[in-house]
Amino acid sequence: MLDYRFPTALQMVLSVAMAEQLGERSTSAILAYGLEANPSFIRKLMVPLTRDGIIVSTLGRNGSIHLGRPAEQITLRDIYVSVTEDKKLWASRPDIPARCVVSANACWYFKSIADEAERASLEVLAQHTVASALEEVKKADTSGCVPVPEIDTWYKKAH
Repeated sequence: MLDYRFPTALQMVLSVAMAEQLGERSTSAILAYGLEANPSFIRKLMVPLTRDGIIVSTLGRNGSIHLGRPAEQITLRDIYVSVTEDKKLWASRPDIPARCVVSANACWYFKSIADEAERASLEVLAQHTVASALEEVKKADTSGCVPVPEIDTWYKKAH
């Protein structure tokens, strides 16, 4: 089963950062609408992101979501570790009885390769910040984007 926590959380944080740059408001409903994601999934992802100081959420009628620290100080690794917590990139098979040289050694070998891949992935993510990612996203071609109506207006009408 594919795990969409990290890419969705990344989009959430980038959306919050973009809204801050534009002086606009972010809420879980606005994020869910913009990301075409289930609002409960967005709120679920907000828990670890808030816990780890990546975002800050204020409650109430005028509540909103903001970055918990400057975009230059939040790495993609921070977001990944926050929402995936202890889940490994790849899970190895449980140990199986040693019936031959392969079955006796494949589990520890796979675990060592998976650990190496995980470390390499985290190193790459640590090299990118929310600020640098947002700049890259903003430079990209938007000619295929569908115009979205004013989300805050949509949200007020829907609720």
